[in-house]
Amino acid sequence: MRPSVWTRFVEERDRQRESFSNKRALEAAEGGTTGIDAFDHYARELVTTGYIHNHARMWFASIWIFTLGLPWTLGSDFFLRHLLDADAASNTLSWRWVAGLQTVGKTYHATAHNIARYTNGRFSPVGLASEAVALTEPPIASAQTLPLLAAPDASEPSLLLVTHEDMHPETFLSELRSDIPIVAALVATDDDLLWGDRARAFVKFAAADTASRIAADCNFPAKVSDRLDTALLLSAARAAGVRQIFTAYTPVGPVADALATITPALKREGVALTQIRRPWDEQFWPQAKKGFFTFKEQIPSLLRAQGLL
Repeated sequence: MRPSVWTRFVEERDRQRESFSNKRALEAAEGGTTGIDAFDHYARELVTTGYIHNHARMWFASIWIFTLGLPWTLGSDFFLRHLLDADAASNTLSWRWVAGLQTVGKTYHATAHNIARYTNGRFSPVGLASEAVALTEPPIASAQTLPLLAAPDASEPSLLLVTHEDMHPETFLSELRSDIPIVAALVATDDDLLWGDRARAFVKFAAADTASRIAADCNFPAKVSDRLDTALLLSAARAAGVRQIFTAYTPVGPVADALATITPALKREGVALTQIRRPWDEQFWPQAKKGFFTFKEQIPSLLRAQGLL
């Protein structure tokens, strides 16, 4: 609903990559050699396992920003490059929240007492920042309305495109297969659109699983590709004899950025790429304007309106 949050993060991250001068401090933070108890442990755990607990992520981000004085965008990028559950939305917004940008002026302050308490005394770091002064930025644009999507042409045979953003096509295929003749599926991943090696390995496994489910449950073949670009989709469309590709709607992130470039390029070659949303997304997403709890309050009435509760 606020895509400028993502584009602003990407621009600032790229600028900091080029201009941030204290490379030694950045290397120490990413390598877990700062000398700060808990922080160093979680830095190494993240790189080693691809995961750290949510509470530890908050401590880590707070220490990164307020104790070490490192750019929040480089910390967010560090998480994206190593987390198995790396996600453009949740990761970016969580780092912004800790920094006092997402809920303007409200920060998360990691303290030695809190860390010691919730690790049962395992860690008790010293030298943490005594306060967490919120970062500032120009105002973010208001929430947009949900973009209207052109429906796929029901008279055209189609190629289903599955990306790593949405590997559960079964939840919309059941409604579409009677309306749109689907002749083939392509499950496309791209290492350039993923971050850490562990995440890439996980996505490759998930892609193979998705393709096997589609092949088993549907009457059309499903292939896996390790690329997502114009040439691949054009070749796949021609091989399937179609002029229409459809895929699950992707609002922000690397896949959305890639599709924004691919779509007009395919159109010039006579191939339409359309995105679709599930009915519950159409109902729920417009309510996602101000945090989780406000959104959660809307769900029961929406479910009752659909006869689901």
